[in-house]
Amino acid sequence: MDKKILLSPPDLGGQELKYIHEAFDTKCILSQGTNIEVFEKELEKFIGGGSFVAALSTGTAALHLGLVKLGVKAGDEVICQSFTSSASANPITYLGAKPVFVDSEADTWNMCPKALEDAIKSRAIATSKKPIAIVIVNLYGMPAKMDEIMAVARKYEVPVLEDAAEGLGSTYKGRQCGTIGHMAALSFNGNKIITTSGGGALVCQTKEQKDHVVFLSTQARDTAAHYQHSHIGYNYRMSNIVAGIGRGQMEVLKDRIAARRSNNAFYQDLFKDIEGVTVFTEPSEDFFSNHWLSCITIDEAVCGKNREQLRLALLEDNIETRPLWKPMHMQPVFQDAPYYGTNVAEKLFDRGLCLPSGSNLTDEDRERIAKAVRAFFK
Repeated sequence: MDKKILLSPPDLGGQELKYIHEAFDTKCILSQGTNIEVFEKELEKFIGGGSFVAALSTGTAALHLGLVKLGVKAGDEVICQSFTSSASANPITYLGAKPVFVDSEADTWNMCPKALEDAIKSRAIATSKKPIAIVIVNLYGMPAKMDEIMAVARKYEVPVLEDAAEGLGSTYKGRQCGTIGHMAALSFNGNKIITTSGGGALVCQTKEQKDHVVFLSTQARDTAAHYQHSHIGYNYRMSNIVAGIGRGQMEVLKDRIAARRSNNAFYQDLFKDIEGVTVFTEPSEDFFSNHWLSCITIDEAVCGKNREQLRLALLEDNIETRPLWKPMHMQPVFQDAPYYGTNVAEKLFDRGLCLPSGSNLTDEDRERIAKAVRAFFK
């Protein structure tokens, strides 16, 4: 059997070992050191917008600390995009807060601004207080309709935490994802556009915010000769070794974005003559997606095929694909959470499929994919 074509494997740039060796040579293998400092500075330079970045152990840790910094406490309600990974919602529950899920709109597959406003107004009536924060997502690298979302957030004075785990390098009206909300989480998991093998970061608006996040992420140890703690802390800081991988990855980030976008163009060309199949891409020039994952939706009524049939057919050829995220309001663990929307996310889940999108996808890989797709739809 031919080698397996993976959905989104890590793609190393070649310099990662150099920075890892530097950490070993200097015996700096703790949660502090040159690699962390440089990696944070390179992220700040790339993202721009006067941002300050705190490197952390995971993207989920970044979301958790972001919610802490926004003042979320037990009993509060936090609005969260339903069409996303569970990592967007789980940190809400870590704090004893309650998620309120909001549907997507069809253009970007991200949080619907109208449903967002409906949710805020409805929860204010139901609980006598408005939700404390909003978690939006840049799904599969696609920016959300941030102007409309931020307008609603300002109207009701609710801060926005961007889950930009999939959106590093994507822009909305020229602004980098992760710089538009009040705070933002990044992820460097093994399948992301760049990786540190695991890891994440919280994007802050001020140095004071960043310094406090670093303080909280290193067990909130007070300034004293002994170990003294006046606040609850977390063991969430990125290690200097892992940050070395990140430094090597930053050197090839622009190339990785270009490669993922090239994959999306390949799929647009592959499916252009297949009726009933739509490739997910930007709705207008305001949106620039890194196309972390390229996705399609299949209208079975038009083409007589469905996404599960295609998934299984490609699997027979050792080609990995994955259904779109199952919305959070459909998950057993969140079955009692409030939900607002018109079931756009449910329809996308039923019809959608993520296709191999790695930046190391070869011409031979693309030929195999194209052959398998054409045979399936023939």
